Amino acid sequence: MSRIGKLPIPVPSSLQVEIKNGIVTIKNSAAQLSQAIETDLIAVKFDTEAKQIIIERKDDSKEAKSFHGLYRSLLNNMVIGLDKGYKKILEIHGVGYRVKISGNKLDLSLGFSHPVIYEVPKEITVSSEKSKIPNIILESYDKQLLGEVAAKIRSFRKPEPYKGKGIRYHDEVVRRKAGKTAAKA
Repeated sequence: MSRIGKLPIPVPSSLQVEIKNGIVTIKNSAAQLSQAIETDLIAVKFDTEAKQIIIERKDDSKEAKSFHGLYRSLLNNMVIGLDKGYKKILEIHGVGYRVKISGNKLDLSLGFSHPVIYEVPKEITVSSEKSKIPNIILESYDKQLLGEVAAKIRSFRKPEPYKGKGIRYHDEVVRRKAGKTAAKA
């Protein structure tokens, strides 16, 4: 049995859970997230007294076992996101690399002949922190969307291994390579 899948998901009192027609919807006062469930393989129940979501599989097929832990993790991410939220920090390394934020648009100067303009989805709040290294701070209640947007912004200028210039995650370690050395005569 899946060790992750059999764990119940505790739901804070600030959230509401609704299960209808194979779709689990979790709401708070400001937002809501939904997830479709394979109902022929997985059964999802909400225990109102204990305030927890329980995920059970209907049989022991390989497919049901693989979906068991997956749906538990997806629903748990939804509960955590709507309760506490998620945050990703991107650092911009490089001389002359800058970021300007106007509303939900990012204007990135990344050493190209043109600025890179990216429109951030409305579910994500963007801020910037001016320090020694310019940062882009992304916050959202949707973990999947947040990771997608952070990966897209990082893809505009991935960190290169020689000087380490580019956009990287705050906790990312870039393995550096030695450059060319002069030939010995």
